[in-house]
Amino acid sequence: MRGADLLVKTLSAAGVTRIFSLSGNQIMPIYDACFDAKIQIIHTRHEAAAVFMAEAYAQLTGEIAVAMVTAGAGTANALGSLFTCLESQTPVLFLTGDSPISQDGRGAFQELDQVPMTAPVTKLSFRSKRVSDFGFDTARAIRTAKSGRPGPVHMALPFDLVDADVSGSIVPNSIAFTKERMRLSGGDIRLVLQTLTEAKRPLVICGPAMNETRNPGRLHALSDALDAPVVVMESPRGFKDPALGNFSQALLQADVIVCLGKRIDFTLNFGSPATFDQSCKWIVVEADVNERSRAHLNLGTQLAACFAADPRDIIDDLIVAAIGNMGRYEWRTEVANLITTRDYSEKDQVNSGKITPAQLCAAVQRQLERASKSILICDGGEFGQWAQSAIQADRRVINGISGAIGGGLCYGLGAKQADPGALVFALMGDGTVGFHFAEFETAARNKIPYIVVIGNDRCWNAEHQIQMRDYGPDRLIGCYLSDARYDEAAKGLGGHGEYVTDLADLDDALDRAVKSGKVACVNVIIEGVPAPSGSAH
Repeated sequence: MRGADLLVKTLSAAGVTRIFSLSGNQIMPIYDACFDAKIQIIHTRHEAAAVFMAEAYAQLTGEIAVAMVTAGAGTANALGSLFTCLESQTPVLFLTGDSPISQDGRGAFQELDQVPMTAPVTKLSFRSKRVSDFGFDTARAIRTAKSGRPGPVHMALPFDLVDADVSGSIVPNSIAFTKERMRLSGGDIRLVLQTLTEAKRPLVICGPAMNETRNPGRLHALSDALDAPVVVMESPRGFKDPALGNFSQALLQADVIVCLGKRIDFTLNFGSPATFDQSCKWIVVEADVNERSRAHLNLGTQLAACFAADPRDIIDDLIVAAIGNMGRYEWRTEVANLITTRDYSEKDQVNSGKITPAQLCAAVQRQLERASKSILICDGGEFGQWAQSAIQADRRVINGISGAIGGGLCYGLGAKQADPGALVFALMGDGTVGFHFAEFETAARNKIPYIVVIGNDRCWNAEHQIQMRDYGPDRLIGCYLSDARYDEAAKGLGGHGEYVTDLADLDDALDRAVKSGKVACVNVIIEGVPAPSGSAH
């Protein structure tokens, strides 16, 4: 048994059935070992794409996802997408090839100290030192990724260990992979509930790992038990997230805010008095010690309590101990109405006569409502914000707090692998689709059908809006894109393509894309109008 076999047997014992990967010299023995373990390899066209796919897969399955790339430049290519995993609190095991330990310092092929490179964008980064430890190293990595504040973990695999004989080594048992729980004491639960009971206008704000997609139904139950609004914030636009409408008005009124795994950062305006009442009390429940320190730094004396716990582990405790109705129906209704407020309509027109983003989103909504199961993918950029604001699905994955763009095409593939029976729509602009366009070929080659909708305004519209606002129309640089036929390019890569310029043709084009049974690119020419944004103070 090689080190590669021990590694793959350990992954199989942890429940891993597929790996998103781009091949390379140092990981070839691992590919070989996957045959016997019957682990599927989704072979991608770029290393960052593999991580993005794993990120969506982990969020939608609730399990660890694995991305594997080669050493050196292969590892470096994935750094940006690792950052998105860290910010979205997603448990991904990132495996990389590595030069042989026996050749350290001698200038081996792709020799690079990868650990300090990935450390800032992972929860844990380490290089295995003994082949006999591969099993327990892998278990440690998986356990760490899932426990506390979830996130990516990097494990570098020296080639001489991967290929070495390790006969007789032990595969860890199931307990070695189990998420470690971090709960609050009964007294601390009572303190949280007492503070909420005394409040007139409390808010519970949750981080990405607590969202509805990853905790279906539980946040609604928590809201009813606490008789308080429970809101997830996972957008880089913070309280200006267009999916949250005018939520900022609720923040200004709150007298108690309980943050469950939600970092106190720029998305909350650092707890500034300009956004929150100065008399508002804050309670923070956070597994990560650095995030608890950040809460103290930004909130100061407004921080009433800060607890070391995994918010996912205390939902049921709070529900069981809460007393239910405390007469806050009007407050909960007001917050709900603020969040669902929109200042646009599908019927809005523009002088150019082009399809508007609202009209495109409404057409996608009609498709999703016909499906028994639906998943919405929203990339970043201006059109991505329209999609987040205007479309609802059973589950969704967005670009996340990192603000990274370009992962949407990859998220769609990971989502369809996570739930093959769901209708998956991935929405993105003509700028972001260019980052990983070659993954259309990956989807076509693996026969993974989902629909990519491009809101094509021939522009980097988010940057265009900033430049127009801050510098004026005579000082626009690097904003405009050509009328590229992305639909034809997708056909050339094995997918289905549609090109839409007239609103009357849009629904039929989407119908054909859904029925094609292929990965589909629906290239829709739209008017590049600013995305909606909630009111700010």
